[in-house]
Amino acid sequence: MTTGPGERPFTSGDPQVDEVLEALAAQSAMFEAAGRRMAETRGQGEAEDGRVVVEVSPGGSLVSLRIDPRAMRLGSEALAEAIIAAARQAEQDAARRAEAVMLPLVTGSEPSDGFAT
Repeated sequence: MTTGPGERPFTSGDPQVDEVLEALAAQSAMFEAAGRRMAETRGQGEAEDGRVVVEVSPGGSLVSLRIDPRAMRLGSEALAEAIIAAARQAEQDAARRAEAVMLPLVTGSEPSDGFAT
């Protein structure tokens, strides 16, 4: 028997078919939930004792960049290096978080709250 939000239960009359339909509905719900979690996933990295903070999406796109005014004393070259270092950390963090979101789809396990998204 399968149901969706606001839907009436449906049975095919064949228990095996109903079992497959139930499994497909559960898998579809997992994919939808993973998609929502992935859309909210961000990775964060920092450098220079937190004076430079970068946030990226799972694809590595820059979402935010915070530069503490004290970081301006570093000089342009050192500041650029700090931004790059923070961005690399953020990309690695985003990849770990994205993996945590996607792993249940591969393993069939429940989503982990090991990483906040």
